[in-house]
Amino acid sequence: MGRTLENKQQIVNELKQLLDQSEMALVLDYQGLSIKEISDLRTRLRASNGICKVTKNTLMRRAIDGDSSWSDLQSLLTGTNAFILVKGDVGGAVKAVQAFQKDTKKSETKGGLFEGKLLSQSEIKAIGELPTKEVLMAQIAGALNSVVTQVAVGIKEVPSGLARALKQHAEGVDN
Repeated sequence: MGRTLENKQQIVNELKQLLDQSEMALVLDYQGLSIKEISDLRTRLRASNGICKVTKNTLMRRAIDGDSSWSDLQSLLTGTNAFILVKGDVGGAVKAVQAFQKDTKKSETKGGLFEGKLLSQSEIKAIGELPTKEVLMAQIAGALNSVVTQVAVGIKEVPSGLARALKQHAEGVDN
């Protein structure tokens, strides 16, 4: 049984809303994946605020029609596609997809779009290799702590150095 026009419009509107909230979209060839495997991918994506939508290319074309920030997705809309829409931890979502692909060995990433720019396979791989947000925050905190420690030592050294100089001067005068 086919979808009604009203049902298709509802799907297109839902896709538009998801795209408006998303920072990045990945297009996967999902041919050969079972429902259980797609569910596994969706579960992995939840931690990074990623959503996996399987829909017809024509419905996605209608959803991106007139939206310049997503129009470059047009070139990826061939074959059987699953769309990964990410609105949070982009690196985490790419890592989740890459781990899923490594485990199942069934799907391939066709490409992606991030901030209106079409991504190559190497760029997607590079995003997946970035440290997580938590790791980056820890590195920044460590660097700031180091700077604060050095400033504190430097501030303490000024009066100590002055005291040593005065002591040497006083001992030199007395001798």
